[in-house]
Amino acid sequence: MVLMKEFRIVMPMSLEEYQVAQMYMVRKMQQQNTTSTEGVEILENKSFEDDVIGKGHYSSKIYRLQSKAPTWLTTFAPADALIMQEEAWNAYPRCKTVIKCPYFTKFQLTIETVHRADNGQSDNVHGLSKGQLATRDVEIVDIASSARDYWSYVVSSSNTDLSKFTSAKTGRGPLLEGWQDKSKPVMTAYKLVTIDAPYWGFGYRIENALLLGERALFLESHRNCFAWIDEWFGLTVEQIRELEQQSDSLKEIQHSCELLYP
Repeated sequence: MVLMKEFRIVMPMSLEEYQVAQMYMVRKMQQQNTTSTEGVEILENKSFEDDVIGKGHYSSKIYRLQSKAPTWLTTFAPADALIMQEEAWNAYPRCKTVIKCPYFTKFQLTIETVHRADNGQSDNVHGLSKGQLATRDVEIVDIASSARDYWSYVVSSSNTDLSKFTSAKTGRGPLLEGWQDKSKPVMTAYKLVTIDAPYWGFGYRIENALLLGERALFLESHRNCFAWIDEWFGLTVEQIRELEQQSDSLKEIQHSCELLYP
């Protein structure tokens, strides 16, 4: 069974600000969650042009997440079952990400994102058919929510209470009840997640676990986008790209040193 769910994450910032915030957040979270054995390995980072998506930035990555595997999965799958391969096409304000798992060769997770300058009330930004709309589930994710589940504890490292947080640079916050209807500026990331794990007996369990995992990751990453606003506010996309290139160059130097001096 193919699961389809649309997450709508409302943010107290403009579309232009969010592009910078997202790039900064991705870079910082990758640094925080990468060790010598786990985390993110960037294979490719380049510009692309596509007839459907448009022009943008393409990346290819490997995620090693063995320690985050739920106990029930480790009972029948090896530790490398949570090594994921990701391809992402970022043609902001439209983006597409495809995640595959070498161990479960039939598995595929697709995230299609549309960013709009609204508060999450647009109905069909992905242009779905009537049949797809009938099966699609919609959830509006509140980044100020304090609710937690298993995956939240696995993914989360943020301890900022956004209901008490105020940005020193912008004066935005705190995010109190109903803030989505009052915030100016405001924008929404509409993320359509499609998961297919056609494995008899446990495929549906994998699909549900990964759907919950993606939700927790969306919540944590977007909480960080706002919590780190005083770090990225005022930066440009070009400046973030320069920081990324410097990080990639440093990693190449470190890798060369490891080869020469193991």
